[in-house]
Amino acid sequence: MIQSNEFLFQKDLITETTGEGVTRQIMGYDKDIMLVKVMFEKEGVGAAHSHPHVQSSYVASGTFEVTIDGQKEILSAGDGFFAPANKIHSVKCLEAGTLIDVFSPVRKDFLVLNS
Repeated sequence: MIQSNEFLFQKDLITETTGEGVTRQIMGYDKDIMLVKVMFEKEGVGAAHSHPHVQSSYVASGTFEVTIDGQKEILSAGDGFFAPANKIHSVKCLEAGTLIDVFSPVRKDFLVLNS
């Protein structure tokens, strides 16, 4: 069965660079769900993309311009967004910050990159 450790400690997490000014850490997962922390420097970009997973994201800190299916909004700490499966979405970091992303089902492509 695909599953992360039950307890995850910041000091032990692998930090992956996913783009210029963007890094991520996988915080826990099983076959049905995955929690990912994504850190952005100012002007870091999560390029427009889509995937078959549903995604719900929480803005833990910073300010982001988020686009989902052509609609743009500015989100700040405490806000969030939901990207339905196969909808094109992107983020641009306006003020350095962190997003907490939840995916269902697990992003197996992230696990391959993280191993």
